[in-house]
Amino acid sequence: MKNFEKNAEIQKRAEKVLPLGVNSNFRYWGEGITPYVKKAKGSHLWDVGGNEYIDYRMAFGPIILGHAYDSVDEKVIEEVRSGVLFAMTGELELDVAEMMVEMCPGIDMVRMACSGTEATMHAIRVARAYTGREIILKFEGNYHGFHDYTLWSTYAPTEAYGSRRSPIPVPASSGIPRSLGEKIITLPFNDFEGFERVIRSFGDQIAAVITEPCQGNCGAILPQPGFLELIRQKTTEHGIVFILDEVKTGFRIANGGAQEYYNLKPDLATYAKALGNGYPVAAFGGKKEIMSIIGHGVSQGGTYTNNKPGIAGAYATLKILKTEPVIETINKRGGTLMTGLKEIFEDNDIPAVFNGYPGMFTFALGVDSVTCQRDWSASDRDYYLRLAEAAMERGVMPDFDTREPWFHSYSHTDADIQKTLEVYAEIVKTIR
Repeated sequence: MKNFEKNAEIQKRAEKVLPLGVNSNFRYWGEGITPYVKKAKGSHLWDVGGNEYIDYRMAFGPIILGHAYDSVDEKVIEEVRSGVLFAMTGELELDVAEMMVEMCPGIDMVRMACSGTEATMHAIRVARAYTGREIILKFEGNYHGFHDYTLWSTYAPTEAYGSRRSPIPVPASSGIPRSLGEKIITLPFNDFEGFERVIRSFGDQIAAVITEPCQGNCGAILPQPGFLELIRQKTTEHGIVFILDEVKTGFRIANGGAQEYYNLKPDLATYAKALGNGYPVAAFGGKKEIMSIIGHGVSQGGTYTNNKPGIAGAYATLKILKTEPVIETINKRGGTLMTGLKEIFEDNDIPAVFNGYPGMFTFALGVDSVTCQRDWSASDRDYYLRLAEAAMERGVMPDFDTREPWFHSYSHTDADIQKTLEVYAEIVKTIR
């Protein structure tokens, strides 16, 4: 049995000075069970109680190479010795931008940012400025950051979303102005007919369609064949900016992200997470025609957008992705894990739908098909969480949130995969 007494002790202390005792709602698991980290290295993590885990959360996805990856950290340390922040542009920023343009098929120009939230917020502003329109179309269950413009129909019970034919945009938080609901259209993911119908009716009013390639914050639900291509076709026909949110898939499912994986060229794309292996860095970019309006009546900036730790982390991470078989290794070992877990559920006659990619996947239990958040909401999430809790007792840590994918890194070993499969083979037999 793991020792959680120290975690509970730290949580009581934290709740006196931090709301819920954490610095992000997603780090809160509940009273007395929220974990607090001590250190991490490679694919393993230790909490404040000294409990060791094989980590499949990987900081919600940024850790593509491994925790405390030596060559990345060494580059960051080297660079910060000459200063960490300047009101000027440095050559290292240009190196990062040039690598991104080289690696990502749909990117001609980029601007750096500090977080995925900033990247999507700026991309939406640029799309509105470029088109002269204001309405944004997004899909239920997709998360595009914590700004008010897209934090709609993300986490609410799907019953609140109304009919598939005329969905109701639901704000994901108190404090979001209701008037912003007039600037958002929501639809179920993978709804071909609904998307075409809305574009026919409102295409000349929509500034941008923003979507994740797969629903990275809702069970890693994959696009049905042709769905992303339909978005690309219809946005082109109606002069709408197509924003591909690659905050989770960028540099994780392929060196060129979903653009390479699906042979797709959006108008704008957003990045963060795996771009810097955990250092605070993000970016958005796209077609030169669109990006070139920035600075000509269109504002974008930030004091920390060229912070040296983030830029150096991105430089070192992209260098490694270009020169080492990172994605190939992740796909091989992550694929073994996916296949093994599928077989465990099949052997125990438990319906399980797997979605995502070897480096970023999850599964929904007790259902036969999941193509959108409305399908996913019918899955047995209680059973999923009971399995997750039992896995953590045995040293394997998926997220305690059924929406979050399992993330794989370059540092996960064959032994990690084998132990994980052994743990799930045991708990699936004992926890029904």
